[in-house]
Amino acid sequence: MRKLEIKGYGYVLPKETVEFKGGIRYKISGDETQLGIGVKAAKKAMENAKVTINDIDCIVSASAVAVQPIPCTAALIHEKIAKGTDIPALDINTTCTSFITALDTISFLVDAKRYKRVLIVSVDVPSIATNPNQKESYELFSDAAAAVVVEYNENGSGVIDGMQKTWSEGVHFTEIRGGLSNYHPKNYSEKTKEEFMFDMNGKSVLKLSKNKALKMVDDFLKKNEMKITDIDMVIPHQASHALELMMKKLGVKKGKYIDIFKDYGNMVSASVPFTLCWAFENGKIKKGDIVMLSGTAAGLTTNLLLIKIIIFMAKYTIIWYSKKTENKNKIRR
Repeated sequence: MRKLEIKGYGYVLPKETVEFKGGIRYKISGDETQLGIGVKAAKKAMENAKVTINDIDCIVSASAVAVQPIPCTAALIHEKIAKGTDIPALDINTTCTSFITALDTISFLVDAKRYKRVLIVSVDVPSIATNPNQKESYELFSDAAAAVVVEYNENGSGVIDGMQKTWSEGVHFTEIRGGLSNYHPKNYSEKTKEEFMFDMNGKSVLKLSKNKALKMVDDFLKKNEMKITDIDMVIPHQASHALELMMKKLGVKKGKYIDIFKDYGNMVSASVPFTLCWAFENGKIKKGDIVMLSGTAAGLTTNLLLIKIIIFMAKYTIIWYSKKTENKNKIRR
């Protein structure tokens, strides 16, 4: 087991909500930005962990879409919370499963004692890139940010194992083609604007996921000499309404996985860490639990990560915004 503990967490939801038949979705508005809500989540995670930026050895942005092409998003977060320090900052990106990939990767570095304490931030604002003419995806997503502080610890917690696979036959099922060298911004026009918006073929994604991901989970569990019933809680990417169907096919019973898609939607890279935060807050994860993080991302990439939770967190403060007021509300526990 790679020795690592989740020391603290935080998340931020935007002020504005939109209600579709499929549920509630959160959208940035006014002066809210991707970088802004990401920084807020990072600060909350450090506050929750009772650490300051001087206790952090590395800053990782695990987001699907960068704030800008250069520099990396982690460097921009660094400027807001760590300016004047030489803390390393880097991005890790596998779109929707970026957080799982980051936690998996960083766990090796923490276990090897390269870093003692790492801040991982996932933040995406898909509302600015979705296509209103493509109802399937337009009503799917929410903007959100979530962050965790992880540190080396020998208390029995850590990463048991991880697996990641990519099937590039699905590489064009979910994409934004415009914006970088493949389709340069100089080509933007009213006629080509949809090339710069999110494009998805949901049915093809689901079909490929069912064909490939189900076997992957079976192989992963066999590798670790486990059954699906040995998992105390599954934290899946809140991809779509198909979540319940996928869990049923995997043999995961209700109450053994978290499904908050209707209330929050698909939060892209923030989806898995946000759902993990939600599970902590709502008492769905207990000390000593074996938890499996899972998700499918553009590529088509699928990630699995088994972690053992031994979490000793003090009082936390989570910020969210009311639907009816712009005043901040706080919960303290």
